[in-house]
Amino acid sequence: MQDLVCRAGVTGRAGLVWTVLLVLTGCGVSAAGKGPSDASDGDDAEKQAVAQAPSQVAAARSAADKRAGEDWPKFLGPQETGVSRETGLLKTWPVEGPPLVWSRKIGTGYAAPSVLGNRLVVHHRPRELEIVECLDAATGETFWKHEYPSDFEDPYGYNNGSRCAPLLTETRCYTFGPQGMLICLELETGKVVWEHDTASRWKIPTNFFGAGCTPILEGNLLIVLVGGQPDSGVVAFDAESGKVVWESVGKKTWDGVEMWNTGRKLKWSDSEKLVSYSSPIVATIHGERHLLCLVRQGLVSLDPKSGEVRFKYWFRSRLNDSVNAARPVVVDDQIFLTAAYDTGAALLKVHADSAGYDVVWSNAAGMSCHWSTPIYKDGHVYGFSGRHEQEAMFQCVELQTGKLVWETNGWTRPQDDLDQDPNSGRIIDAKTKKVIPWPFFGRGSKILVGDRFIVLGERGTLALVNASSDKFEELARLSAPKLKYPCWAAPVLSRGRLFLRAEDNLICLDLKAQ
Repeated sequence: MQDLVCRAGVTGRAGLVWTVLLVLTGCGVSAAGKGPSDASDGDDAEKQAVAQAPSQVAAARSAADKRAGEDWPKFLGPQETGVSRETGLLKTWPVEGPPLVWSRKIGTGYAAPSVLGNRLVVHHRPRELEIVECLDAATGETFWKHEYPSDFEDPYGYNNGSRCAPLLTETRCYTFGPQGMLICLELETGKVVWEHDTASRWKIPTNFFGAGCTPILEGNLLIVLVGGQPDSGVVAFDAESGKVVWESVGKKTWDGVEMWNTGRKLKWSDSEKLVSYSSPIVATIHGERHLLCLVRQGLVSLDPKSGEVRFKYWFRSRLNDSVNAARPVVVDDQIFLTAAYDTGAALLKVHADSAGYDVVWSNAAGMSCHWSTPIYKDGHVYGFSGRHEQEAMFQCVELQTGKLVWETNGWTRPQDDLDQDPNSGRIIDAKTKKVIPWPFFGRGSKILVGDRFIVLGERGTLALVNASSDKFEELARLSAPKLKYPCWAAPVLSRGRLFLRAEDNLICLDLKAQ
């Protein structure tokens, strides 16, 4: 998750912009210095979108399944990499932005929705309830919702909603709440198939921000980073019955491992956290399936069928209050890792026998993604580097060397071209005197569609960017309607519809070319 530190991180007039606006907006925190308030009411989570007559709604619902495109049924999309194969989209955007199809006020949370066919599922937290809600992707209307009580409170004052995206199959919906409630529902009806209260079943040390690793499916196994002591960091469940199949990773994996090449070795304790906030991924390397989990201590590769450890690599910050949150990026037989908190990046090359690796390079000052997973394209990795918002940069680096090719904070003109309306606090182009979107991406997120990135900055700036290592080239920019800080969930694209979530709002934009 994230540290909200309100500091002016730029100089000149832009520094004034940061300072004044962050004062006006409270930097997204309460007077006590905690995270955004958890005041949304799910009972009032009514659609704020375009009103439609019943016949229009029925027509839209009928058309939803026929609309061309692909599903986005899991975290970071069908390939779990943030890459979309959709075509037939707008090559650029109108000045006013793509059409707003619908929007809804929802409970708090940081998790992106997931989409399968005409069903969109979002996990959110209004007051003392966790709600898994299934919506019509075309209209935003509710099909069903499943509610259960929760008294989870984020220890650092961030909101108390879900950090994990729903996982959808043709018949099932799996969710993992911040309090460790793992639930399998019927996708058609929302009826409970099975559930596990992982916090009660396993001994789980208190995590910084609750449970935050989205489960994945590998065949008939549901893989969950439970984080149970002493050796149940990763647990595989039978996806249909919920029965535990295997448990792995923990004391046996990491006790006595050398830390940071210093000669010092980890001495395991009962309070040692086992997992962090990076979701696992399974990849085929040298013909073998590798379950790659970037946990608290570093990367571990498991045989997904048995949970047997293939290899491990120490990769974590020297700071105690730190997390690994970006997912590993696999390119052929190489694995790219990145984290903030002065951890940096590393590239591993897996041996042909799948039992070990070589470190191609590592750099503590390299790309340092906080939670947004970088994306690989044509020999380069693109990601948002930086622990705090004001220092964050959108970077392009060479995969094989880690060398920085280009970087930008999102504003490519002189800082003195920025001004601020003294009454509204909105940002103004000092030359044109027109209101513009928030100029900096901060710790943004993105998806790749063909040769374009769709970028969402954490203050709601939405941009279309050319995916090129030659230079940063922005093709369009707008303020995403109805979204405000913090926008920390990655964009979701399905059948030409772009779904964006802020802390307590969900919108749908139409990107289909006419």
